[in-house]
Amino acid sequence: MAPNVSPSRSPSTPDFTASPSSQVGLEAEADNHRDDDSAIFDDGSVASSTTSISSSIMKHREENGRTYHSYKEGQYLYPNDEEYGPLTMAMSILKQRQGPFSFSVLQSTNKIQVLGIDLSPSQPTFLPPNVNFEIDDIEEPWTYSQKFDLIHARMVTGALADVPKFFDQAFENTAPGGYIELSDITVPICCDDGTMKDDSAMLRWILLLLEASSRVGRDLNVSATYKAQLERVGYTGIVEKIYVWPMNRWPKDPKFKELGIWTCENMIGGVAGLSMALLTRVLGWSVEEVEAYLVNVRKEIKDTKIHSYWNIRTVYGRKPLDS
Repeated sequence: MAPNVSPSRSPSTPDFTASPSSQVGLEAEADNHRDDDSAIFDDGSVASSTTSISSSIMKHREENGRTYHSYKEGQYLYPNDEEYGPLTMAMSILKQRQGPFSFSVLQSTNKIQVLGIDLSPSQPTFLPPNVNFEIDDIEEPWTYSQKFDLIHARMVTGALADVPKFFDQAFENTAPGGYIELSDITVPICCDDGTMKDDSAMLRWILLLLEASSRVGRDLNVSATYKAQLERVGYTGIVEKIYVWPMNRWPKDPKFKELGIWTCENMIGGVAGLSMALLTRVLGWSVEEVEAYLVNVRKEIKDTKIHSYWNIRTVYGRKPLDS
């Protein structure tokens, strides 16, 4: 059973939260300019399965020059190749900048066993002995032999076709007194001062992706329902926090500026991967049309005159002991 702990934040960890009902109120830096800084991150990462998996699963499906999962092919709309980095970098930002509740729980536990689930065999090659990964589909019936003290899901927006079923199964498989936590992006892109216009290429882009995801029943804005879903199935002590990720280095505050640099690098490298399947499979665009359209999107992502940001939602709750 998970220990009864309160979510905590290290004094050295900056707080990037904002009330869901209030404006961010960030001050933009005076020397607004279009930021063409080069990448600041080392992209030398390795990923492969640590278990024996059939060759058919290991061989990714290729489409439009990208690779996608072959197990349940076509179900998940985003690529798994090394060129697509948003998920990996987003996980790093979540851990380093937000200090999600799950990390507090895990750090307070002496003995834990961790199980990771993914459709793609894209797990790290070097793992601690208490960590295991399985190629599986969380939308299938959960047949685990025991209940979990903590269920954690990050950046699964656009991946779930039956959201209520996911939360039903999660609650059923949470041990009494155990926890669930979800961290995910909320769309559309936000701006409080009018610097992102209604005809913004960046805004139109995310609204196109939202439309396409809705057509295939995998809504990109599903994180807005997480709190209500936790309440519906029976979790208690539910806490919801909204974190602000500036689109680039436009904020004057050095902490938010650094976060914006991370976010910009993340988006510039991953905008094609986020877009390709939704715009080609669902909306019928050609690869050339997608690439041409994304030119202005990338320009606006880097433009520090546009004071845009993402809202990142983290929600957690506890299953009652008597459940």
